[in-house]
Amino acid sequence: MNTKLNPDPAQEMRDWWRTGIIEMKPGVIRFRGYAIEDLIGRVGFTQMIWLMLRGELPDPRQAALLETALMSGVDHGPQAPSIAIARMATTCGVGLNNAMATAVNVLGDVHGGAGEQAVELYEDILRRIDAGADDVAATEAGLAEFTREHGRIIPGFGHRFHPVDPRSPRLLEIVDEATAAGVVQGRFARVARQIEATLERQKGRRIPMNIDGSTAVIYAELGFPAPLARGLFCLSRSVGILAHAWEQTQQGGRNKGPIPRQYIPSYDGPAPRPVPEGAVAPR
Repeated sequence: MNTKLNPDPAQEMRDWWRTGIIEMKPGVIRFRGYAIEDLIGRVGFTQMIWLMLRGELPDPRQAALLETALMSGVDHGPQAPSIAIARMATTCGVGLNNAMATAVNVLGDVHGGAGEQAVELYEDILRRIDAGADDVAATEAGLAEFTREHGRIIPGFGHRFHPVDPRSPRLLEIVDEATAAGVVQGRFARVARQIEATLERQKGRRIPMNIDGSTAVIYAELGFPAPLARGLFCLSRSVGILAHAWEQTQQGGRNKGPIPRQYIPSYDGPAPRPVPEGAVAPR
């Protein structure tokens, strides 16, 4: 086997983890070119998230809109699997970081991924509009393709607890204000509302936008790619996860499962039966 030696092995090692995010060396910490000492006290956490992900500092109005989305999704109570799992993990004797990691790890396609999927759906419908289809035809075609590929549940619409998610109307109102101020274009908000209208026409009942659909509007309006919608949701929900994990440590409890121990899960397997003689291992 021929192994080509690098004439500068030290440079090869430095390039092993190449990054445009941070420059770090003795006495120096710069994020995207900005010295940390210049950022501290001048740049907030939401602005820092934007800088880290996008490479530039946001306009303050963009940062405010992003913060609105992030704060709105921090928690939805212990009936949300991620929150319940964080609390259960804490009662198993693990630390806060372990409880948080356990909870974040369940934010998948079903619980936590709807925002990403909603952005993808919005983008698909907008591509159809940009290609010449009118809003109604583009929305109907986009929904038809989505349901063929993914099933009947439309991400970002409907809620198993709330007839109308109390967070969504206010979020859309803020998007409308940002659109009027020229912060965003409002195209994704229009698409999301068209989806809502199309679903009502097709189903014969209103299926309102939920928190995933409305925050997806904000992330998309601000130009975040669909996968980052899930990543940003994970950041947002981590706040609630931490709060519940910490609360549970204060309440105490050991090995708390999903239901109180006096309730035994239903069993629907075979009735009690003896072990067959032929199955008994010889001594």
